[in-house]
Amino acid sequence: MAAIKAVIFDLDGVIVSTDEYHYHAWKKIADRLGIPFDRNKNHRLRGVSRMESLEILLGYGEAEITDDDKTALAEEKNNHYLTYLESLSTKDLDPSVMEALGQLRGMGLKIAIGSSSKNAKFILKQIGLGGFFDAVSDGTNLTKTKPNPQVFLKAAEFLGETPDACVVVEDAVVGVEAGVRAGMRVIAIGDAKNTPHRVLKIERVSQIPEILLSIHGQW
Repeated sequence: MAAIKAVIFDLDGVIVSTDEYHYHAWKKIADRLGIPFDRNKNHRLRGVSRMESLEILLGYGEAEITDDDKTALAEEKNNHYLTYLESLSTKDLDPSVMEALGQLRGMGLKIAIGSSSKNAKFILKQIGLGGFFDAVSDGTNLTKTKPNPQVFLKAAEFLGETPDACVVVEDAVVGVEAGVRAGMRVIAIGDAKNTPHRVLKIERVSQIPEILLSIHGQW
């Protein structure tokens, strides 16, 4: 396997967490439709696209929704979410994450974002990382979502690297599967540590530089 040349990060839950914003936005939609929805049910929406999330949410209820209504509901949810994101700032970026990113740069590694979100660039701007990454692959350039590997393959393409030279950092099980299917090495953090795939599992993003130094050219 090729030496590691790039690290591709999922955004939400890895670089910064906006889970609560997503939950409250979906909860507004669910409450208006009379659909029972809580944090446990919201957990199923992590790592999947907006329309797929909507289909999962609607599955918890019995309302008959047309395709046009679904499009409108997805837009309504996103508007709620964007309103919440307005309060996002550099204060929401963990200093240890920024330090780890700097260390990876110092190791000569390229860094990229691989996110299903169409709001990825806006989120990065809000936390002071707009234009920081070497590449951003997000929902605006995708036709398929995780666990399909397209998001990570696009990121590798944008970086000019082969998949086997890339490491994916993910906190969602579907994201881990996408990374594995992309032929990349995968580091799992958070909920992704429950994945059945045999991948490297860590507790904190700050551990990544040291781990990559120890396995560089071997893993």
